[in-house]
This record gives sequence, structure tokens and C-alpha cells, in this order.
Amino acid sequence: MTEIKEIGSLCPLDDKGYIMNQSDHRNINNKFREVIRLIKESCLSVLPKEIHSIYIRGSVPRGLEIEGISDVDVIVVTYSDTEEIDLDWVEETEQFIDQSFRFINGVELGFYPLSDVEESTYCSMIPFILKTYSICVYGENLISKLPDYKPDSSLANEHLIHLTTLIDRAKDDLMGNEDIEDIKDCCSWIMRIIVRAGAALVIVQEQSYTRDLFPAYKLFSKHYPEKEPEMRTALWYAINPLSESEEVLKFLHHFGSWIKAETKKWLAVYNPTHEIHLPL
Repeated sequence: MTEIKEIGSLCPLDDKGYIMNQSDHRNINNKFREVIRLIKESCLSVLPKEIHSIYIRGSVPRGLEIEGISDVDVIVVTYSDTEEIDLDWVEETEQFIDQSFRFINGVELGFYPLSDVEESTYCSMIPFILKTYSICVYGENLISKLPDYKPDSSLANEHLIHLTTLIDRAKDDLMGNEDIEDIKDCCSWIMRIIVRAGAALVIVQEQSYTRDLFPAYKLFSKHYPEKEPEMRTALWYAINPLSESEEVLKFLHHFGSWIKAETKKWLAVYNPTHEIHLPL
């Protein structure tokens, strides 16, 4: 059982209000350098001509990883559309790397076409993550070419526009599911989405942003004190996922329904036409 720890921080802003990237090669723990080497070798051995660049995002490049809890999140930018590339090998590779290093809690390889990553007119999550939370470990570094981002409604929309769909997808995946590991993975995934969505609901008021779960929970609770216990439960389930689908579904039915309704109110104000991406 992992206790909730008061770790993480709000993203620092520069003098113009843009989010600053705190990731740096110097922050990477030496133990993780071998993991990154194997990730690069694995991807390049299968797709030697398709990979434009590879990035590590999240806690590892910020030096904030927790042994046995943190995973290694990877963004792979490809020249071709991902639908045209054979990615059947990815899950097996993720499992192999995870099992090779006992101090990590999984590897997630995400593949995105260069055409999507180069978006500079609208706020889009993958370019945003590259710009603010990532470092390049292979290929041409796109980070300096990407636009700057502020903690505003355009960024909040990225977390909220698909929230209802994602909660409903989680419910569908959990219904009748008896695979304990699959249930736990789904629980952790959807609870992280909910905690970050909670913070997104108050981005405009706070002019602050974080992907770290504890400060996201604190931001939300400041504006919704009556819902603090439920969001703390979501935070707990994110780091200590349940193995029984019925309990997860019960939580999603109650608090999930509430945050879906609150998101609908937010969209009515800031994105009434439900645009997928808002202009920067």
C-alpha cells in the first residue's frame, strides 16, 4: 500500500506567463539511463527508417521518479501515420523492458506522426507535453520549434473535452471484467485522468498548471472543498488501484457522474461548440 505523499509542484511560469520546462538530461538518475538505452535500441531495431525522434516525459527527466512506483513514459515521433506502421510488437516490448528493471513500474510507448506533433495553431496535448514535460533522447529535437503554452482555457480544454468519453470507456472496460491486472491498470488510468481533470476545472481561476497528482488534487479541493473527500479517494485509487471492478464502477457512477456534469458546465462557458482543440 502506497501512502499519499505531498510531492510534485505547479509548473513554473516565465515573465510572460508561459509554462517552463523543468526537464533536463542532468536530472536523469543513472539507473534510468540503461532503461532509456534499451528503449531506444528496441524501437530503432524494429522501425529503423520510421522514427523521427524519441522523447522521455514525466517524472524521470525531472528527477522526481519514485523507485518501484514511477513508470517510464516515452513519446516516439514517426514520419508516417501510425495507422500505416506495424505496432503489434509494442506491448511485448513494454513488458520485456518492465521485467528487465525491477525499479520501474512499467513502460509506456506512445507513437505519434510528425504531422500531428508540429501543430502550432491550436492547443494539442502531445506537442504540449513535449514542450513542457519532455526531453529528446534521439533524433531531431522538436521542442524548441513548438509554441509556448499558458495555463488557460485552451489547455484546460485538452483535459476536459474527452473526459465523459474516457469515463464511459473505463466503465465499459470494467463491466464484467475479471482480469485483476487489467482492472487495476484501468482503475489507475481513469483515476489519474479524473484527478488531472479536477485541476483543469480551475486552471482559468488559478492561472496554474500541473500534471503531478497531489498538487492537482490540492488545486481542485481549494475550489471544491465539499468534494475534497471524493477527489482524495480518486488520488488514492490512482496510486493504489482497486482489483475489484464493482468498486471502481461504483465510484465512477457517483463521483464520475458529478465531474462529468461539472465538465459540461465548464464547456458551456469556455467551449460551447465543443471544439476538439482551442486556439492558442
